[in-house]
Amino acid sequence: MHQFQIEPIAHLTLGGYDISFTNSSLFMLLVLGAIWVFMAGGMKGAIVPGRWQAAVESVTGFINNMVSSSVGPEGKAYVPLVFSLFMFILVANFMGMMPFGIVPGVHGFTVTSHLTVTAILAIMSFGTVLVVGLWRHGFHFFALFVPHGTPWWLMWLIPAIELFSFLIRPFSLALRLFVAMTAGHVLMKVLAGFVINGLNAEAAWVGAVVSLPSFILMIGITLLELLVCAIQAYVFALLTSLYINDAVNLH
Repeated sequence: MHQFQIEPIAHLTLGGYDISFTNSSLFMLLVLGAIWVFMAGGMKGAIVPGRWQAAVESVTGFINNMVSSSVGPEGKAYVPLVFSLFMFILVANFMGMMPFGIVPGVHGFTVTSHLTVTAILAIMSFGTVLVVGLWRHGFHFFALFVPHGTPWWLMWLIPAIELFSFLIRPFSLALRLFVAMTAGHVLMKVLAGFVINGLNAEAAWVGAVVSLPSFILMIGITLLELLVCAIQAYVFALLTSLYINDAVNLH
C-alpha cells in the first residue's frame, strides 16, 4: 500500500500544527498546473479554432450541455463549479495513471484515492446545493423532502426516507470516487507483483505460467482503469448537476 502513503516533502509547522508540503500537495499542484496549461492553450478565441482550442471548447461545451439539460436555463450560473470539479477529478485520475515510477526515485500518487480529498470535493458539491436551495427558497426548501402526491398516511415515513437519502449524498459522492480509484490501483499493483515475482522465480516455467497471463490481464485492467477514470469524473459532475437541479427547481 506504499502508493497510497502521504509522505512529507518539506516539513512545516504553524502554531504547533503540521502543515508540511507532501506528495499529495505536490500532485494537486501538478493537477492544477496541467489544467491551467490546457485551458490557457485553448482559450485563444480564434475564429477558426485549432486542435487545442477545439479540445477545450468541446470539454466546456460538454459540461455546459450537461448542466443546462439537468438544471435548465439557470444552469449556466453553475457551469464553472461543475466544470472545475469535472476537470480536477479527470486530470487527477489520469495523472495517477501516469508511469512516473519509471524514473528512479519518483513515485506516482493519485490524490483521488484518498477519502479526505474526495470528501472535500463532495462537501463542495453538497454545500452548494444547501446554499442555493436555502438562498432561493428559504424554509420552503425543506419541501424537497415531501414529494408531490405523498399520501397523508405516509407523511410520517416518506420525509424521513427523503431526508436520509438527501444527507447520504455527500458520502456516496466521496466513497464512490475513493473506492473506484483505490480498488483499481490495488488490483494493478497486485498483478504487477505477480509479473515481477514470476520473472524472478528460479523455475523458468513460472514466468510463462504466472507472469505472461498476469501481464496480459494487467494491460486489460489498465485500459479499463483509464475508462473508469473518465467515468468517475463524469458521474461526479452529472450527480452534482442533478443535485443542483433539486435545489433550483425543487423537484
